[in-house]
Amino acid sequence: MVNCIFDLVIFGGTGDLSRRKLLPALFNGFVAGYYGKSSQIILTSRTASDQTTVEFLRDVFEISSPDCDYEHSDLEKFAAIVRLVELNLVKEGDDWQSLAESLVKTSSRPQVYFLAIPPSAFADTCRLLGHYGLNGENVRVVIEKPLGHDLASAKAINDVVAWSFSESQIFRIDHYLGKEAVQNLLALRFSNILFERLWNSQTIDHIQITIAEDVGTSGRAAYYDKIGALRDMVQNHLLQLLCLIAMEPPAQLNAENIREEKLKVLKSLKPLKGADIARNVVRGQYCASDDGSKGSYTEDIEQSDASGTETYVAIRAHVENWRWAGVPFYLRTGKRLPERFAEIVIQFKEIPHTPQVAWVGKTEPNRFVIHLQPDDYLALHMMLKSHSDSPEHLREVEMNLDNDPQGTKARQGPYLRLILDAVRGDQSLFVHRKEVEAAWNWIDPIIDHWQSDNESLMLYPADSWGPGAAQDLLRRDGRKWFHERVSKGSI
Repeated sequence: MVNCIFDLVIFGGTGDLSRRKLLPALFNGFVAGYYGKSSQIILTSRTASDQTTVEFLRDVFEISSPDCDYEHSDLEKFAAIVRLVELNLVKEGDDWQSLAESLVKTSSRPQVYFLAIPPSAFADTCRLLGHYGLNGENVRVVIEKPLGHDLASAKAINDVVAWSFSESQIFRIDHYLGKEAVQNLLALRFSNILFERLWNSQTIDHIQITIAEDVGTSGRAAYYDKIGALRDMVQNHLLQLLCLIAMEPPAQLNAENIREEKLKVLKSLKPLKGADIARNVVRGQYCASDDGSKGSYTEDIEQSDASGTETYVAIRAHVENWRWAGVPFYLRTGKRLPERFAEIVIQFKEIPHTPQVAWVGKTEPNRFVIHLQPDDYLALHMMLKSHSDSPEHLREVEMNLDNDPQGTKARQGPYLRLILDAVRGDQSLFVHRKEVEAAWNWIDPIIDHWQSDNESLMLYPADSWGPGAAQDLLRRDGRKWFHERVSKGSI
């Protein structure tokens, strides 16, 4: 169990991300003993708070993060290392000077600055951090997505941050990479020859990566209508997960080698342009549910006119190299779907010959499933004999590979793991600027194509599995989405 000491400044510390994700993760890590009581957590806010720290944190855990259980005694101990600070992110002043003076006193230990703020404020905040000397060798700056809206804007943001910080100090966070199942995927694949020998086009039929949300966009209209699902989810989360699945074994499991192999994958993605986009990409927007209980996207963003923003994307992608030649990667993400889940399905090829012609029940191909949410574990799906007396009866079973199925209190969540990695200076699970820019380079032609193709946006009812064309994307290849099959009780 790690017991490190650090300073953490969350710029935008009273905002939504901090309340819902960062503070609950930090509190649980504090209670579990992952970092020392001498650490300091500073939460910046544009305006002064009339609450005590204990009152603020109680509101966070009871309103913004009601699933975070706490004991009052633990809350008081945690509050003792948390400080609320009023700070203007874009303007010099006494507030910055005071912050700098307090941090200089502990500059010999790791200091992490988490920018939980809009990208439009990155430039001024990073400039001021440099201006007040808050960019020393022990400093790491953590940047949340979205990093731009296209390649040009992503480069501009990266350049802005680079004015004050070196690349070794910049930690571009993608919390999906911090999930326990993703960590176990790397361990399982690169420490077991069984899996590495099977990890190629000779045995794998196709791969599915899905991030599905059952909520709409209500409350996020100002942000989401300018972004859409492709920029919000595919460009970062889905492509990063694809990289971890498809990358070659790195020489060492360290930041430099892992990032190098992920970048090779992004550069090997087959470009989608022109007619290829129509054949391989589906975009949709949710309308009112069939029973009328859920409103449309335009109703959720309180807009009377039609919007061209997509809330659903499905893509058939190919990695053009020796390992993955001919293996399609199916990516999808959407809002107002029937369930909230995220998973990666590696589906192996069918058995070439069945020795038992009288099997009762259809044989299913083996699958390796990486569950990311709501549950976080790895599983193998295999065919076994049924419990019946007859040897001809088969059934599909799931073998849970999680070595901590109960989810102990000491188990790290993704944000805690990534923050502690930043404290240690370990960039293995963070994204290099070259990866960000390579991903945008692949995404930009799709966005450009859509701007001149209004007819490709398809409506789908809320609480459905998206446009029918997304099912056709696989059906044309003789395949189907795995989770929908499971949801309908086939397993």
